[in-house]
Amino acid sequence: MVKVPTTSWTLMFRIYKEILPKVHEYLRYWRTKAASIPDKELRTQALASIDSKTFHCEGGAIYGLLAGEKRDDVIRFIVAYQTISDYLDNLCDRSTSMDPDDFRALHDSMPVALDPEAEQRDYYRFREEKDDGGYLQELVSTCQNTIRLFSGYSAVKKANLNLAELYSDLQVHKHVKKEDRVPRLTKWFSEHEKEVPPMTWYEFSASTGSTLGIFCLTAYAAAEEDLTVERAQLIKDGYFPYVQGLHILMDYFIDQEEDREGGDLNFCFYYPNEEEMMERMEHFYHEAAASIRTLPHWKFHRLINNGLLAIYLADDKVKNDPQLKKKGHRFIRSGGAPTLFFYINGWIYRRKSKT
Repeated sequence: MVKVPTTSWTLMFRIYKEILPKVHEYLRYWRTKAASIPDKELRTQALASIDSKTFHCEGGAIYGLLAGEKRDDVIRFIVAYQTISDYLDNLCDRSTSMDPDDFRALHDSMPVALDPEAEQRDYYRFREEKDDGGYLQELVSTCQNTIRLFSGYSAVKKANLNLAELYSDLQVHKHVKKEDRVPRLTKWFSEHEKEVPPMTWYEFSASTGSTLGIFCLTAYAAAEEDLTVERAQLIKDGYFPYVQGLHILMDYFIDQEEDREGGDLNFCFYYPNEEEMMERMEHFYHEAAASIRTLPHWKFHRLINNGLLAIYLADDKVKNDPQLKKKGHRFIRSGGAPTLFFYINGWIYRRKSKT
C-alpha cells in the first residue's frame, strides 16, 4: 500500500523534497530541446510555454506521490504530457492560423500520447510552421514509453482517452474565429449534456479543460498492478466534472482582466452576474469535495482540492486587483484552514521563485 500524505504539512514537505526537484530536472531537459527547435515561431512558443507555465507541471506532478516506487516515472509522464498541453495552448492562442483542422491535427498528439500502441502522425500538417526538430513527437513518445512501464495502465486507458478527447475538442472549439466559438461550444455541449450533472455549456467546457483526471488515473495505473476498469471509472468520476471544473474556473477567474483586455474567451464572462458566478464556483468546490469522498486516499485528494483554490488565489493577479482579492478571500473561507495554509505557502513560494 502506497503511503500518501494526508495533512497539509506532510504534503508540502514531500512536494518540496520529492516532487519539485524532479519536475525542474525534467523541465530543464525539455527547455534545452525547445531551444534547439529550428523554426523560430515554434521555438518561441515552446520556450514561452515552459517559462511561463512551469507551475502547471509543478502542480500536476503532485500526483506522483500516489505512485510509490514509480513516482519518478509518473512525474516524467506528467511533465511531458503537461508540456504538450501548454505548448499547443500557446500555438493555438497565438496562432498564425485560425483553422480548426490545424488545431485538431495539433491535438491529435494528446490521445496518441496516451496510447502505447498508437502511431505518430504529422501534427503540423495543416500549418506553415513545421520544423520543430522532432520536439512534439519526442514529447509524445516519452509519454508512450513511460506508460508502458505501468502494469495497471490497460485499466485506465479508456478513461484517459475519453478525457483527452474532450480536452482536444475544447481546444479546437475555443480557438477558432471569435464569432464561431460560442455556437461550436454550445452545439458540442448539447451532444454531451446528458453525461454530466446539470450545468451550463461554459461550466461543461471548463470541466473538460483540465489534465488532472489523466494525471490521477495514470498515477494509480503505476501504483496498482491489479487495477480494474471499474476502479478506474470511480477515479475518473471523482475528478470529472467537478474537480476539473473547479481547476479551470479558478484559472479563468484570475485571468478575467487580462482576457477582457485581450478580447480572449473567458468562461467567467458568461455568468449573468458576479454573485451567480461566485455561488456556482462555490458549488463546484463543494461538489468536488463530495465526489472526492468516494476515492481511495480521499484525504490526499481533499488536500489537492483545497490546494487548487490556494494556488490560484496566491497569484499576483489577485493580490493586485482589489475586487479579485475580496472575492478570493471568500473562496479561502470556503476552503477553511487547509486552503489558508496552502495560500500562504503558495504566496511565499511564488515570490521566492521570482528571486
